[in-house]
Amino acid sequence: MKRYKLTDQNMQTYNNFQWELGKEYSTSGKGDLCGPGWLHCYSHPLLAALLNSLHADFKNPRLFLCEATGNHKYDKGLKEGCTTLKLIKEIELPIITLEQRVAFGILCALEVYKEKTFNLWAKNWLNNIDRTNTAAITIARDTYAAVNATYAAANATYAAANATYATNDAANDATKYKINLISIAKECLKY
Repeated sequence: MKRYKLTDQNMQTYNNFQWELGKEYSTSGKGDLCGPGWLHCYSHPLLAALLNSLHADFKNPRLFLCEATGNHKYDKGLKEGCTTLKLIKEIELPIITLEQRVAFGILCALEVYKEKTFNLWAKNWLNNIDRTNTAAITIARDTYAAVNATYAAANATYAAANATYATNDAANDATKYKINLISIAKECLKY
């Protein structure tokens, strides 16, 4: 199955694990997804670019097309694990702007959080009607107790990485709400 893998500039990942093009790597498939039994990958290049700050946080990542086989484990659309992974070729990492990252976080939060005040703020932000920090802080303060995703999306105007955390909260219910993170990632490119 075609998947995508991020590494640092030296083609290394967690704990200085060294990757090589064309070499197949295998693991046991035991334990948690973030444990040594799984090799991490993404289902789409946009998700790799958008979720890097949430997962590996590579400062200048490289992206590879890879072949993922064996057993698979999924983290509600955020990332995947497989037991066998081979890097096929390096590909261009999508460039995502701060505005697109914020839009991604907001769009994810809108999938699961239906409170009217938040939805109005979110739609105003997405339609470029009100993107002020004051509006973001106000909505975050008023709705923080109800959902952490709102707080993360609202504060995303300060830093690109904060928008990604909203995705994590929204994706926790991805199965229940049938969230399609790839569609949302593509939609955020409009902003």
